[in-house]
Amino acid sequence: MSIESNERIEIPEGVTRALVVTAHPDDVDFGAGGTVMALVKAGVTVTFCICTDGDAGGFDDSTDRSQIPAIRRAEQESAAAVYGVTDVRFLGYQDGYLEPSQDLQRDIVRVMRQVQPQLVLTQSPERNWERLPSSHPDHMATGEATARALYPAVRNPYAYPELRNEEGLEAWTVSWLWLQGHVEPNHWIDITEFFSRKVQALDAHASQTSHMEDLEGMLRGWGESLAEKGGLESGRTAEAFRQIKLPD
Repeated sequence: MSIESNERIEIPEGVTRALVVTAHPDDVDFGAGGTVMALVKAGVTVTFCICTDGDAGGFDDSTDRSQIPAIRRAEQESAAAVYGVTDVRFLGYQDGYLEPSQDLQRDIVRVMRQVQPQLVLTQSPERNWERLPSSHPDHMATGEATARALYPAVRNPYAYPELRNEEGLEAWTVSWLWLQGHVEPNHWIDITEFFSRKVQALDAHASQTSHMEDLEGMLRGWGESLAEKGGLESGRTAEAFRQIKLPD
């Protein structure tokens, strides 16, 4: 499946549902916002699964910290609406304390079995020393827990038996994994036509981005650099992933 365009927007054949699993509200928008818009435009149903409420985020001491989780959930829902994504799920773990625990893995498996995606996007579980902020410990924990959920738990009917026995969630096999923030990407999505949507979505995360003097310029610089590394022509913007075909 692909969008009819000369741009490099390659979506694997047979993908009709995609699940994006990230640590914090705004992670999907920074790392894959244009790609989400490309998927939606191609007719793919996209679901967001956000592991924490981002309660350690923000830059305003005047805001009551107890209000941050609700603020950030609302911001993520508003950002998702920019792409036309309406299914946004929050697991509610504490920001900064995320570990690839059995509880987190089970919760991700639950969402995978509910959504039944052919494609899962998540954060790289490997540290990227060239771009350390992408390797926030919560990001790596999310990537690791998601990778463990993908193989073998989600496809094994006997893993987390309570999901099957008590919730009726049968095993499901995911075909493709895209890792954002990976040090060795091998798949680039040209997001030039969707760049404004990415900026708009990140503007919705006002508690995290309103202090940035040139958010659009920063995003454009990242996107053009990734496009150049991916071999796209000058002036294009891109997002990059490590694409993995999972066992059938």
